[in-house]
Amino acid sequence: MAAKAPGKSHREGITMPQVARMFATEESAIKWFESWYWPDGNIVCRKCGSADGAYRVKSGKPQPYRCRDCRSYFSLKTGSAMEQSKLPLRLWGWAIYLEMTALKGVSSMKLHRDLGIRQATAWFMLHRIREAFADVRMAFTGPVEVDEAWFGGKRKSMSNAKRAELKRQGFAQGPKGKQAVVAAKDRETKQVVAKVVDRTDGATLGGFVDDHVAPDAKLYTDDTSAYKGTDRDRETVKHSAAEYVRYLAGETVHTNGVESFWSMLKRAHKGVYHRLSPKHLQRYVDTFAGRQNVREMDTLAQMQHVVAGMVGRRLMYRDLIADNGRSALAG
Repeated sequence: MAAKAPGKSHREGITMPQVARMFATEESAIKWFESWYWPDGNIVCRKCGSADGAYRVKSGKPQPYRCRDCRSYFSLKTGSAMEQSKLPLRLWGWAIYLEMTALKGVSSMKLHRDLGIRQATAWFMLHRIREAFADVRMAFTGPVEVDEAWFGGKRKSMSNAKRAELKRQGFAQGPKGKQAVVAAKDRETKQVVAKVVDRTDGATLGGFVDDHVAPDAKLYTDDTSAYKGTDRDRETVKHSAAEYVRYLAGETVHTNGVESFWSMLKRAHKGVYHRLSPKHLQRYVDTFAGRQNVREMDTLAQMQHVVAGMVGRRLMYRDLIADNGRSALAG
């Protein structure tokens, strides 16, 4: 990969005419997916993992491939987030391309228009693509910036009755009705990990840091009281006193890196999705962290990353829409 340049111009992209040729027919789409799953040309069973017993079914029925070892038929969608999808692979290829090349993501309404499918189908499709970024384990060696953000509607958008009710409850200016998210960004690698949390107390935020940051890594946070009990090496900026950067001998104290992650996610929230449900918020958070983590890759490599990440991640529609006790976020 070439040296860095403004606008990620060192990355090799793909034009829409190129994508149109890649996914011109279902046959060409199948060849593209096969080239990523089986780069050496040897078919591997998607059920038992056998590399010797799998072969192509000449008739393509009931499915395109069969394994002699486990005596099962399978397809390219088997064992992935695409499993049992009736959509052709060429539409999956287009969806992955559109999602990965839109800086702030693509909405289900736009995808439904671009691909000519139902909006509900596009919505389910995008959530299955987001599964490629779920449950990614990150361990940062530092220095690491940690910060929290709140997602939800703006108080000025609420009705007078709703604002009055919140005021009576003692939430005149607080984050009532919003969902907290905590994120960490490693300054050296520029990698990000983020998690939806129900509390922003010391135990919750400290546990997040312990899960993702090496014990001896230097931390940079704001002046929230939740971190005061930590015994980690830490420097803070006093946002409450309008301090955003502080210079020490040999280091710069700020959380601007992780706040740039919040900036992108919040612009997507307000400008693309408009409304996020707390029960799905983690998927959006994972996706934007994942996109941040692969942003230096060429577009084809990003698409390959998604295709590989969808393997082993089955998402049923009934599980996607199941109530997990969280209410909708307005705005």
